[in-house]
Amino acid sequence: MNLLAPNSAPAAGTCYRFVVESAEQAATLIRERLGEQARVLSVRSVNPGGWWRLFSSPKLEVIAQIDPAPEEPAAPTVEITTEAPAASPSPVARRLQTGALPSLPELLRRSGYSDNILRRLESAPEWSDLTSGPLHRAFVEIGRQLCTQVESRPARPALGRAAFLGAPGVGRTTALCKWLAAEVFRHARLGHVVTAEFDRPNNPGPLPVFCEALGVPLAHYPAGTQPAIPGGFVYFDLPGISLRAPEDNARIAAFLEQEQITERVLVLNAAYENAALRRALAVGRDLGATHVIFTHLDETPQWGRLWDYLLESDLEPLFLSTGPSLTGDCEAEAAQALARRTLPIAD
Repeated sequence: MNLLAPNSAPAAGTCYRFVVESAEQAATLIRERLGEQARVLSVRSVNPGGWWRLFSSPKLEVIAQIDPAPEEPAAPTVEITTEAPAASPSPVARRLQTGALPSLPELLRRSGYSDNILRRLESAPEWSDLTSGPLHRAFVEIGRQLCTQVESRPARPALGRAAFLGAPGVGRTTALCKWLAAEVFRHARLGHVVTAEFDRPNNPGPLPVFCEALGVPLAHYPAGTQPAIPGGFVYFDLPGISLRAPEDNARIAAFLEQEQITERVLVLNAAYENAALRRALAVGRDLGATHVIFTHLDETPQWGRLWDYLLESDLEPLFLSTGPSLTGDCEAEAAQALARRTLPIAD
């Protein structure tokens, strides 16, 4: 395609394509380059391709035309492209223009990867090839390596009789509702839910109404804790665990042992700081946690830091909760979801 030079006269009837930052910039540019008689034919959003989308924001593609005079024959329609002059480039853009590309470790840190994960990656024999090769191939290989490490661990049997544990405010009951919805709608399983309070209150929130809507019986302890039907599930909604005084969890620990509940799901708020997450993880391990659910991913700017907990912990991830809805807003394949989110072109 030909480019429209800044001082050349536009031809009537010819289409011109502008790629701009905003509608205001498009209007100004069209007036300056085509005149007041030009009209806009179409406007659409254009996203940068490849790994440029790590640094660039969407732009607008505007097609404009000068109508031919009535007495003149219309000129052939030829699309002529001009790129709108961009505003002052960002520091990252200037580095890219000058060839000073961010290093692979730097890009991973921006996605939240910790020094521990970087050391793990750098210790792999193929690391030197990754840093010297194309960036997109490095992302693909890193995603494959991390997912393989998480998914290669022996899978635990499907939940059947499990307690949901978590500190107040982490979204424990919402996570249980999401899991119930998947069990009933996706896997066509039947069962019931038991709530308990012990020495502290346990607000069931939306659980009673949600269970009624699903047709899942909800009972209060000391109701039956064994499956009511062959192959049915029993899930326990227990009071919030204490992170500051683990001894306050003695009643919950005694209940789990007394009822021989071996499947114990720890619910963690992914938006918490690392120190709080590690403290909650330690308390969960003391209570014999076997599985983990991460909530509030919609409030977590950097998903990359969750790799530490998936790789270093022996807890099996059930899902990532990406929204407050009681159904949906879930990522069942936790490792694959982290790879997609933290390695944007790994897929």
